[in-house]
Amino acid sequence: MRSLPSVGTMRSAGPPGSTPPCGHRSPRVRLYVHAEGCIMRKTVTAGIDGSAESNAAARWAAREAILRGAPLTLLQAGYEPTPRTHLPEIDVPAERVNRALDHMARRLLADCPGLQIVPRRTAEAPVTALLAAAETSVVLAMGSRGFSSLAGFMIGSVTLDVTAQARGPVVLVRAGERAEEEHAHAPTTSASERTAFRPVVLGLDPEHPGEELLSFAFEAAKVRATSLTAVYARKLPAWHGYGPTPTAEADTLRNETRLSPAAVLHAWREKYPDVSVTERLAEERAAHGLLLAAENASLVVVGHRVGTGTRIGPVTHAMIHHAACPVAVVPHPL
Repeated sequence: MRSLPSVGTMRSAGPPGSTPPCGHRSPRVRLYVHAEGCIMRKTVTAGIDGSAESNAAARWAAREAILRGAPLTLLQAGYEPTPRTHLPEIDVPAERVNRALDHMARRLLADCPGLQIVPRRTAEAPVTALLAAAETSVVLAMGSRGFSSLAGFMIGSVTLDVTAQARGPVVLVRAGERAEEEHAHAPTTSASERTAFRPVVLGLDPEHPGEELLSFAFEAAKVRATSLTAVYARKLPAWHGYGPTPTAEADTLRNETRLSPAAVLHAWREKYPDVSVTERLAEERAAHGLLLAAENASLVVVGHRVGTGTRIGPVTHAMIHHAACPVAVVPHPL
């Protein structure tokens, strides 16, 4: 990756025992080595472009980095310094882009004491740079433009291309996302500091569960000290719809459907004994059932099968466009 000079590694330290405004106490951050010209491995990365949605993604990524005890890389791709033209209609937007990385880094340092931040700029094309970052990061956070009438996302071409092709987890964050929205509602307290996280919701296909998908979901629930809700749909038999289903056969079908995810989740329950898991059968369409569960979620985790090009499955597509909370898209083999 051809990189322009970066701002450098930045740290901030708050008073002992203080709780940062970003909503979490800062754990001891492990030591990571930054090789010149490369994004650090095991970092949380956020794509920065100066937009409101990318700022929201950066703030989410900062909170995630603190939860995971990892450094935060702020990546501004496609960056080329813009000379002054003395034309306000050109210079003002250009200056906003030029200062976007430094401005966000300083804001996060002030809000999140103890967080290690690595600001980086590169002239490389955004899709290429972000795909490389996704492959070497714990998670890549990107902003998505919300359209308020649908309370969801308007996904741009860069975001769509990166999400569909990434070889690592990508989290999409809408503009206006706030830390307190990740927590259970408590009218008389500061939710971001004193209340528990809302559950992590997982969209599960028992026939193609994906180890990467399950690992990410359980780890996300673990670091949040919250529960995991696994939502799955049952596949209807070919004769469904041609008449009423006999009660006995319907009960058998439901039981068989429940056994499949229970078997898939068994080993993960043993690996993560502190994560309480609830299985939810979506009697309606999978996307609709998952959206209902997402209404009370801090994070929704869905899968994307590697090797499908730029296509995203219908359930994942629905979550990206309509879920109100951040959406994690985790690639896994076919």
